Amino acid sequence: MATGKNQSLAKMSPRQKMINLMYIVLTAMLALNVSNDVLNGFSQVEEGLKRSNRTITARNMQMMAQLQAFYNEDQEHGLPLLNSGNEVRNVTDSLFNYIDELKLMIVKEADGPAADVDHIKNRDNLDAATIVMLSSDSKRGTELRMRINRFKSFVSKFVDDPDKLRNIEQALSTEPFKVNADISNKKTWEESMFENMPTVAAISLLSKLQNDVRYAEGEVLNHLLKLTNVEDLSDLKVNWVDAFVIPQSRVVMRGSKYQSQIVLAAIDSTQRPVVYVNGSRLSNNKGLYEVTASQSGTFDYSGYIEVVGQDGQLIKRDFKSSYTVIDPIATVSATMMNVFYAGIDNPVSISVPGIGNGTVSATMTNGSLVKSGDGWLARPSQVGVNCEISVSVEIDGVRTNVGTTTFKARKLPDPTAYISLGGDTRFKGGRQPIAKGTLLGVNQLHAAIDDGLLDIEFTVVSFETVTYGSMGEAIPEVSMGSAFSERQKNSFRRMKRGTRFFITRIKAIGPDGVTRELPAMDVTVN
Repeated sequence: MATGKNQSLAKMSPRQKMINLMYIVLTAMLALNVSNDVLNGFSQVEEGLKRSNRTITARNMQMMAQLQAFYNEDQEHGLPLLNSGNEVRNVTDSLFNYIDELKLMIVKEADGPAADVDHIKNRDNLDAATIVMLSSDSKRGTELRMRINRFKSFVSKFVDDPDKLRNIEQALSTEPFKVNADISNKKTWEESMFENMPTVAAISLLSKLQNDVRYAEGEVLNHLLKLTNVEDLSDLKVNWVDAFVIPQSRVVMRGSKYQSQIVLAAIDSTQRPVVYVNGSRLSNNKGLYEVTASQSGTFDYSGYIEVVGQDGQLIKRDFKSSYTVIDPIATVSATMMNVFYAGIDNPVSISVPGIGNGTVSATMTNGSLVKSGDGWLARPSQVGVNCEISVSVEIDGVRTNVGTTTFKARKLPDPTAYISLGGDTRFKGGRQPIAKGTLLGVNQLHAAIDDGLLDIEFTVVSFETVTYGSMGEAIPEVSMGSAFSERQKNSFRRMKRGTRFFITRIKAIGPDGVTRELPAMDVTVN
């Protein structure tokens, strides 16, 4: 005979039993959908971090190339700087590669021997990161923390700027995350990073750590580059005198003037040398040689300099040089960029040496070219089609074509999302936290290209915020266009100091009419 819950279950009709079963199935399906959204959010963050790591790595490689170039020019001063740069690069690569190995171990634990870090199958596996990083046998999490601390101490000795040292310390901090006041002092850094962490989340955290490591490397390389500005006058040795010709330009246009400075190195500044050019003495005591370029071609000239030495003897040094006269040539250059971008006005400087701007005209294919003040504005019509600018000038009533320059028309690069903090201050997420009061006072999200070359605003169409509940569950909220929705604002009000959330699925449209999806923003509330 059924009793208790069994008796109640026995009294249920088949229809009620079916409804209860459907409710259980529906609840399970809903939980799966929410989990999938969270996992997708982590996947998007991981893609953004990988792109960021590639960018920082490329920038650091460029700085290493600059150190190498300085060494090639000045081996004495460049050798210690280059050696330091190589040492930093090797130590950084070692830690970066070790983190890559940990990633692969975690994904293999989740997906098996044929695992691929870039295509994780069991993204929601909660055991893989714990087993690999927190196992009592391997203690890889402890080893990673110790390596980070050693790396932090290593790079810090190269930087003497207190602000940069503080930023490196914050980026590579191995203090435990204060998730809850009751457990803040009971968890180690590695436990707060990897304990019961979904596989995809653990991989994202390790990618973020790689990003911080490359950032620290970049700060050191940037500091080393600043030390390349060496000026040691004691290296200069003067043990002879000779004549030198210093022309303003070896190429001049017909109708303009050729000028060159003729000097004697190491001469006594209290007396002026006497200069003879092509048998005639210069009429000035500054060594300025000037001649009118009346026709095109290459012209040679020679002469000598006379000066009285300390022993009273006359010192004479010969010299020779040449200059070239060319016909008018147009100069066309983009003042902001090396290419034209479709959908915007690209400032262009067009000039012809020796010719006034009033007589210069220009036309362009694949778009429009209009005069604007002393410059021009070029606006391409189609991406991928070259723009040819043809320049002509009017000389003595006759208009002559003096040159054609080709530019590539490209699509505008993607902008960066940011939160405006007033004036020119823009918060773009990352290592620098934002005050909770400031965050609550922000009404909308912005996007712009502000890389120092372009300064173009985009319009944000939509975005989502992903916060985390007390159980670690992700809570996505949708914006109202470019504005933060009330639900998003409420989630900010509930945040405590040190809370971290993401702004994802950011869509923005630019002046070229193209809608782009931007990388996620990592935001920490202070």
